[in-house]
Amino acid sequence: MATQQRAGQALRSISTGRHFRRSILALMVGGGLLWASAADARNFGAGIENSDWYLSDSVFSCTLSHEVPGYGRAVFSHKAGEQLTFYLESDLPLMRPGRGLLVVEAPTWRPGEATRRLGHVDVSDSRKTVEVGQREAMAMVEGLLSGMAPTVTRQARHDSDPVRVRLSNINFRTPFEDYRRCVSGLLPVNFEQIQRSRVPFASGSTALSDGDRRMLDNIATYVSADQTVERLLVDGHSDSIGSRIQNRALSEQRAQVVADYLIKAGVPESMIIVRSHADQFPVSGRAADNRRTTIRLEREGDNKEIRRADRGAGAYNG
Repeated sequence: MATQQRAGQALRSISTGRHFRRSILALMVGGGLLWASAADARNFGAGIENSDWYLSDSVFSCTLSHEVPGYGRAVFSHKAGEQLTFYLESDLPLMRPGRGLLVVEAPTWRPGEATRRLGHVDVSDSRKTVEVGQREAMAMVEGLLSGMAPTVTRQARHDSDPVRVRLSNINFRTPFEDYRRCVSGLLPVNFEQIQRSRVPFASGSTALSDGDRRMLDNIATYVSADQTVERLLVDGHSDSIGSRIQNRALSEQRAQVVADYLIKAGVPESMIIVRSHADQFPVSGRAADNRRTTIRLEREGDNKEIRRADRGAGAYNG
């Protein structure tokens, strides 16, 4: 009973924001709870003398990285067309896989400051030991900008002591302002998002919708920025309704209307290979799924053989 009361007091201490180093660390371990004082933890973090943040910027991604001495790297990453994410990276598996705790706490020179608990995180066996999405990443950024220290805690891999990895806010603000400028210049999409794209058509139609035009504009913008893209395969398809001759003509028109739009948007005509297939390569039993033109981008180093139109990824075959 006394143990349960102490456990309940520790959890209330964390959830009500009492100072983290004066409370008890509560970590889920294999369905049970590991209790240890913060003083017993193995702490990893940069000090005033070696706290730096580095920005890697391009139109494809913006990355803020921070060396955590003895542990590895902490990275905020924002890819074109996606949202901000965060991950911890380590060459050595210092944490036991399982459920860790993410908080934003005060540095040692601000005693009594309330700790904000962001929730549990999954600790993996991979090199990227912890990965979180936009909500947690933005909360961590807000904490750093307000002089706080985002901290991940998890049981050590080979014993019961906690491992605590702490991000330093020192020298963070200026690189973060540069990061914000980088984000404002990112492309609207990344390669993975447009590598295989699909334009659907109504029955008997070759008309592009406003959404189709926006997607094609994004493809053209990306191709103009990525010099490794060598060619675009544009493949027109039809359903099986009607004659083969009509469907062949319709699939050719669908492919050509997409190719023409890409050319007008700035893609060199020499990069585009147009093919038409009628109803030869259906992707499902639904006619609407088969009325399509697909666009596949190929980069340097990709298979130089022009691939068949039935070899692709699911509904994006083309």
